Amino acid sequence: MKNKYCMNCHSPRLERFIDLGNQPNGNVFPSLDEFGQETIFPCAMSVCTRCWQVQIEEFPPVEHMFTNHPYVTGLNWPVVSHFERLVDDIVEKFTVGPNSLVLDIGANDGTLLAKFRSRGMRVLGVDPCGRTCQLARDAGITVWEAFWNEQSAKAMKDIGIRPDLITATAAFYHMDDIHDFVRGLALIMGQNTIFCAQCVYLKELIEQTQFDHFYHEHTMIHAIGPLQGLFPRYGLRLLDVDFYPVHGGSFVLYVGREESPFPTTSNIAETIAEEQRFGLGQLQTYLDFSRRVERNKDELISLLRQLRGAGKRIFGLGAPLKGSTLLNYCDIGPDLVERVTDINPYKIGRYTPGTHIPIVSEDAIEEQPDYYLVLSWNFLDLFVE
Repeated sequence: MKNKYCMNCHSPRLERFIDLGNQPNGNVFPSLDEFGQETIFPCAMSVCTRCWQVQIEEFPPVEHMFTNHPYVTGLNWPVVSHFERLVDDIVEKFTVGPNSLVLDIGANDGTLLAKFRSRGMRVLGVDPCGRTCQLARDAGITVWEAFWNEQSAKAMKDIGIRPDLITATAAFYHMDDIHDFVRGLALIMGQNTIFCAQCVYLKELIEQTQFDHFYHEHTMIHAIGPLQGLFPRYGLRLLDVDFYPVHGGSFVLYVGREESPFPTTSNIAETIAEEQRFGLGQLQTYLDFSRRVERNKDELISLLRQLRGAGKRIFGLGAPLKGSTLLNYCDIGPDLVERVTDINPYKIGRYTPGTHIPIVSEDAIEEQPDYYLVLSWNFLDLFVE
């Protein structure tokens, strides 16, 4: 459904700044006999010129996006390593200790919750994908197979669940109704409960021209400024923010109840001021970004054609969702990139969404290509090693 009003502040002042064309669901990797059956949706991003929230213009049904999700956290050891540091930082920053209850929204295979459990905490997950829920259960972690919203929060509260810590490391920018999400938080959070949201950071995305973070699953890309008006509507307060290099540049935002004993640190005001200095409150910033994206597209296609014309072999490295955005936006198919390598068993033996490049196991490559197009660029340091 196409948004006529801002998903954050409900203003009609939405300005499109980039159109990535029609895109398939980047999480559905077709087999050979499924070509032509893929569902295509428009993928354009707008910014609200009232609160400056960046958001997708049209969002496919959530059931189409998340109920058969192929992403498995535990296969990405840089993310696993990041979770070790994140858990240490949370435990040090707030009074979360043994026997505390940690609720993870978008728990996936339970990798993050396992880190808390190893520190003596009780853990509970919620996730709409049956496949990854089962992986978590196989690891001994209880997971509710559901979307997070006010309804699921009420169901938990009705049976006495009151978490001390709520985490959402890849879920707070994946929903079609952010107010329903936050109402669920407000319903279940106690006076001392901390909500911890990790998100791709808009400022880094714009600065580094990371346009491939724009896809249907990412309904909103956050900065801190627009969120300062959201949480107080529901009796919640921004407490602190930290920054990490994971996923090309992410922030971790901490939120508590208005009456939380934890103070709001100066990091919040300082971050918002820096976002304004950078230009996140100016439409021209987004239009300039779009022009850089178009230029990068032209240069990449020209380079790939030049290399192929010279007889060079090119493989893609990794088959992440962001890679689907890049390949479809640039119309890069097997005529330019011969194959894509990955380690995820749910992707190997299938084809890239829309562009139909065969995906093979990294371990099955007997002869290296002349060049790799690095689609999982956020793990580039790992590949170089």
